[in-house]
Amino acid sequence: MPKIADIEATPNPNAMKFILKEPLTWGITRSYDSAEKAMGDKLALALFDIEHVINVFYVDHWITVTQNGQADWNSLKRQLADPIREAPGADAQTEARLQEAQENFDPMNLSEEDQVRLDKINELLDDQIRPFLQNDGGDVYVVSLEGNKLSVHYQGACGSCPSSLSGTLTGIENLVRQIEPDIEVVAV
Repeated sequence: MPKIADIEATPNPNAMKFILKEPLTWGITRSYDSAEKAMGDKLALALFDIEHVINVFYVDHWITVTQNGQADWNSLKRQLADPIREAPGADAQTEARLQEAQENFDPMNLSEEDQVRLDKINELLDDQIRPFLQNDGGDVYVVSLEGNKLSVHYQGACGSCPSSLSGTLTGIENLVRQIEPDIEVVAV
């Protein structure tokens, strides 16, 4: 059972990041916008049972919970703490989920040339963007690469943060244009 080491505010005033002493997963990201999408994930379902919770995002040693803006954080944090503390840590179940995710991975049916382009873009995002977003309780992943259009999706605190859809998106596009000058980056 993970113990909470710290709770941090994020740039999104409606999201809070819980830092844990033990990991919930081993590198597997979980992101849900509703209880319906979280079926089979006991932790996420328990958090969605708490009024005002609209997004749950977690990986490794941290979890970000986003509320609808109508709850007092002091009260809500106390309610969220119990299910987080009761969640099982990373274990064999996580390993099984990793295997399942790898088996179901769809490489977007990219050509070999586009796969090389995508690998370079992901390497750039891994080095220059993701660490900062993860530090703030969120993340970004590539949904598709079609010609010169790169579609990305924000997770966790970044998913509903106004700056992710303006400043961060522009920053990502400017960074990726260093290796792909004609690329357009859109958030989906």
